[in-house]
Amino acid sequence: MEKFSEKITDVNHPFRGAGEIIFENKRFVAINKPSGLLTIPDRHNELLNSLYKTLQLRYEKIFIVHRLDKDTSGLILFAKDEATHKFLSQLFEQRNVEKYYQAIVTGSLQHKKGIIDEPIAEHPVHKGMMAVNKKGKPSVTEYEVLEEYGIYSLVQFKIHTGRTHQIRVHMKYIGHPVACDEMYGDANPVLLSSFKKKFKLSKHDEEERPLLSRLALHSYELKFKDQDNKEHDLKADLPKDMRALLQQLKKNRN
Repeated sequence: MEKFSEKITDVNHPFRGAGEIIFENKRFVAINKPSGLLTIPDRHNELLNSLYKTLQLRYEKIFIVHRLDKDTSGLILFAKDEATHKFLSQLFEQRNVEKYYQAIVTGSLQHKKGIIDEPIAEHPVHKGMMAVNKKGKPSVTEYEVLEEYGIYSLVQFKIHTGRTHQIRVHMKYIGHPVACDEMYGDANPVLLSSFKKKFKLSKHDEEERPLLSRLALHSYELKFKDQDNKEHDLKADLPKDMRALLQQLKKNRN
């Protein structure tokens, strides 16, 4: 697997806070985006920083190939020229990119492997939300449980379609929403006291700090062939906050 990782440590660097470079060549760059950062400015948050705006400072010309939700972390591609942008965009549109995500979801799934094949459409009432709807667009999510912890599970997803909020909507539909999902779950942060027996607050802390308080969804892997028919298998490891939660869940598993 090719991997070029560049962490930005200079506090004045324009790329600082925008993640790390997982792989880069003359045609495209793959970034590990942190949670909480917009992929591109939207009409509601035009003044907020975005990964696209930060990359423009670094590369001048950069092209958006696909997007990740603001609160989803992980792997995302940007093209450096128009020809590559067209090629990669077509790969995504024609479903010639294998896309894998990992998420911490609530509860234990009855079936450890499966396919959720349920159409998704805009929510009839709540603006900005999506929902399973028989009149919606075909949406297919393949899943496999990697680890179970009782109240939570680590699940890997392969998405065969690219609908807005697809994994989040499908997991809500089967009764196991992604942890800390404000739109499709209960939005509650994950506290150590919620699963650790005999939990005691440190004397230095007035209140408990959450182990995780953001959407526990991560774009983990992209597999595709470039214009020269060269295979790329790019991976972005789970971020520190999700790894720390998994460590505590493992330690305190019943």
